[in-house]
Amino acid sequence: MLAHIARSTKPTVRNEVCLSQVPAVFTSTDTMLYVRLISTLLLAATCLLSGADASMEKAVTCDMDVVQRLSCENGVISVEAALYGRADRETCSEGRPQQQLTNTECSQQGTVDVLRRRCDGKKVCELSVTDVQSPDPCVDTYKYLQTSYTCLPASHLVTCEHSFAHLHCGKLHYTYEGQTILVYGAHYGRHDQTTCSYRRPASQVQNVYCSSPTSKVAESCDGKNSCTIRASNSVFGDPCVGTYKYLEVAYVCQYLT
Repeated sequence: MLAHIARSTKPTVRNEVCLSQVPAVFTSTDTMLYVRLISTLLLAATCLLSGADASMEKAVTCDMDVVQRLSCENGVISVEAALYGRADRETCSEGRPQQQLTNTECSQQGTVDVLRRRCDGKKVCELSVTDVQSPDPCVDTYKYLQTSYTCLPASHLVTCEHSFAHLHCGKLHYTYEGQTILVYGAHYGRHDQTTCSYRRPASQVQNVYCSSPTSKVAESCDGKNSCTIRASNSVFGDPCVGTYKYLEVAYVCQYLT
C-alpha cells in the first residue's frame, strides 16, 4: 500500500533559484547593467507572487503499510523533516487500542538522514518503512513514518549506464554568461523497472532497490558553466552487480555572487 500525500499551506519561496535564471548579454555596459537590474527585479516579483502558492508536501505511512512514496510533478524532492515513531494520538490511530497511542515522544534517530540520502534531488522516491524501523524506538507503540518535503525548481537529468551526462547552464547552442552549476543531488543505480530498460533482459531491471547517492557529480561540476560526466561503474562504483543502472542528477544554474 502506498502512503497518502497531504498538502499543507506552509509557503516555500526559493528566490535564490529564481534570480539565478536571468541572462544578460548586451553590447553596451550601461544598458546591460540597467536591463539586467530591471529583469532581476521583475523576476523576483514574479517568484514572490508564485511562491505564495507553493506548499509543503507531507506523506504519512502507517506501520502496517509497506511503502512511502514522495513525488514532485514539477521540480525535485527536498526533504525538510522526517519522523518515524509517534508525535500525537490521532495519526494512524484507527482501530488501535489506547495503550499503543499514549507514547507521543517516540522518534527514531537518523530518520531524516535516511530520507534525504534516498530521496533528495529525485522526482519520485519510494522507501520501504522497514528501512527505518530498526532498532524499535518505542516497543508496544504503534508507529508511523511522516515526511515533510518541498519540490524545488531544478533541471532533472537521467543518463543510462555507459552514456555521458551533459550538465550546462543555458539553452541549446547558447550559454548564459556568468551562470554556474549547483548540484542538488545525484543517485546512481535503479529504483524502477522502466527507466533505461529498452532492450534490456528482465534480469537486469528487476532490482529496484539499488540507488546509491553520490557526491561525485557535485565534486566534478559545481561552479562550472558546463560539465560532462560518464554514468559508469568505473566512476561511481557498482551498487548492484548484474543490474543495468542509470544516473539521476538534479541541478540549478546560479549567478556567482
